[in-house]
Amino acid sequence: MSETTPTPAGRRAWLALGGLHLLNGTAPLAGSDPVVLVELAAPVEQAFPSNTAVLRWDRLGPLELAVRTVDGTRRHTAKAAGDELFPGMLPGRELREAVTEVTGRDAGPLVPLFYVTADGDRAHVHSQIRFLAEDACFIRITPEAVDTAGVEELAWLPEAVRLHAEQFLFLNNHQRYYRKCFSGKELEYKYTLTPPVDSWTLTVELYRSLLDGELPGYVMEYRDEYQAWDYLNHLFEVTGPTEAERGYASFIPTTDGKHLLKRKWYAEDTFDRRESHTYGLDLADDGGFERYVREELKVEAVRLPSFRRVRYDINFESVRTGHVYGVFFDHCSLVEAREVTLNQCELEYLRSRVAVEPDEAEVLAEMEEIVGWLEAFLRERGLGDERGFYSKRTFLKDAVAARPELARKVG
Repeated sequence: MSETTPTPAGRRAWLALGGLHLLNGTAPLAGSDPVVLVELAAPVEQAFPSNTAVLRWDRLGPLELAVRTVDGTRRHTAKAAGDELFPGMLPGRELREAVTEVTGRDAGPLVPLFYVTADGDRAHVHSQIRFLAEDACFIRITPEAVDTAGVEELAWLPEAVRLHAEQFLFLNNHQRYYRKCFSGKELEYKYTLTPPVDSWTLTVELYRSLLDGELPGYVMEYRDEYQAWDYLNHLFEVTGPTEAERGYASFIPTTDGKHLLKRKWYAEDTFDRRESHTYGLDLADDGGFERYVREELKVEAVRLPSFRRVRYDINFESVRTGHVYGVFFDHCSLVEAREVTLNQCELEYLRSRVAVEPDEAEVLAEMEEIVGWLEAFLRERGLGDERGFYSKRTFLKDAVAARPELARKVG
């Protein structure tokens, strides 16, 4: 939410701090547990309900800490600045002293627990999934809104602890808080760009555009916003034995000396394609790929020219839905003919960071929204903005049609 965006009437938000055991289940919720409820100046998200909330400590400003035991028998208030709550990820002096006032003892590890956001008489609870020195990330765990009237008396807390415990495997393990809509499918738009293309500068400029809020409602994917890739592809066009098998099988070397097999099924270039990945194949390019295609996949295939793919990715997510998307700029060149190249910009749905049931229809709607912004970005730089589906398989087939000597059949 921009600092200049006014808070809608009726909107409120709180940060709840307390014992780590309420997230990791090492002890049950007890009436004597201390909880610190901090009302924020404004919600960090614009839409209600939203899925994702990232709180930066240095942006919270001066805060009042409402400290109490869960059963309400002991209470205390104190003040602290947002950036003094967790210096170095440990509770700051003001927070420690405030909690000690109600417990009379060391309360054990204190962490951000939940983010609660309200619109009028409706509220939603978000669980903490990542906590670092600079910030914390929370995702919504309440499928239905709870009553705002009970927020400050912690009426929502037992159910929030229960909901978190119900999904501890999903919420408490590093980067395991993802789901995949359209399972087994890739959804992707492609823009073919006329060289020369400065992929690096375009990636950085797109990144700045997102950071500057030019795509409202989207933020960089938390702690995974930028990736660089550089790898070979040994690709076989699968031509049979049936129409259903058509597509390709591509062997990609991995850093452990083995190969990843990327398999896609499609007759014609299109928006959505069936896809699978098989890791850890111990193969060598000495006929091993051909044998695997023939004996393991049991398909008919034509080997196309190998190519090197250099790719820069920007990953971002919808605050409202938790769906994560990527825009990739890549440069592909044939290993045996480096002058034959393909430059593309791709928009792809990647995954969803959600603890509630995801809405697949929202993915399609959001991709339509994103392409409008992306195409304007490309047009402003004199690049092609025609949405298409031109695949690497088709590029390689076109290259072979122009230079037949590059074709290689499975022996």
